[in-house]
Amino acid sequence: MRLQTFVRHTFIACLLLALFTACSSTKPAESPSNSAQPARKAEAKQPQYETGRTAFQKMYLAARLWAPDIKPFRLQSQYTPDAPTDEGKAGLWRASFASQAKHSMKMFIWSGLVGPDAPEQGVSFTTEDSWSPTNTSTPMFDMAFVKIDSDQAYEIAQKHGGDKLLKKNAKQPVFFVLDWDARKNILFWHVIYGTSMDDAQLRIAVNATTGEFDRVEK
Repeated sequence: MRLQTFVRHTFIACLLLALFTACSSTKPAESPSNSAQPARKAEAKQPQYETGRTAFQKMYLAARLWAPDIKPFRLQSQYTPDAPTDEGKAGLWRASFASQAKHSMKMFIWSGLVGPDAPEQGVSFTTEDSWSPTNTSTPMFDMAFVKIDSDQAYEIAQKHGGDKLLKKNAKQPVFFVLDWDARKNILFWHVIYGTSMDDAQLRIAVNATTGEFDRVEK
């Protein structure tokens, strides 16, 4: 009888000890304030710069959704102070396309810029405008004629007066224009040293197919 009582008391003591140990090892539940992880801040967008042909390809894909028969008639960059123009790159390119089926033209814009006044990064477009194949100021061209990119055109322009301007001003503005010369039947890169046509100090025309220097336009 005493043995049974001793065994029963020992069993109860062991059970209580086990329960106490389990309770003491259990971690307290974390409150919502403790478990919540701080929200990660979104990484700031960085400016992007592209050569003319790379930016054009991005706009071309979007333009084909507007009209499958589109062809370009002008590609132009916009100068911004931080752009690596010596690499033939810009943070903003505009490509104008025409559709014979629609008798319309439309401008597409690729932007890699950031800032409160900059267009949103990516491709956007303007509204349609009328277009006629008889308009001599908007002759379409085939992109197969573009054998050299804006970076190569820049290197050629540097050898024909551009380098002298950069020696005077290391931050000399430069922008690029690609269009068809109907009179010569040639596609040209125009490397323009200035922020616009009006203040250009030098304009160099480079054959976009052969890469040959053609002329100093100013």
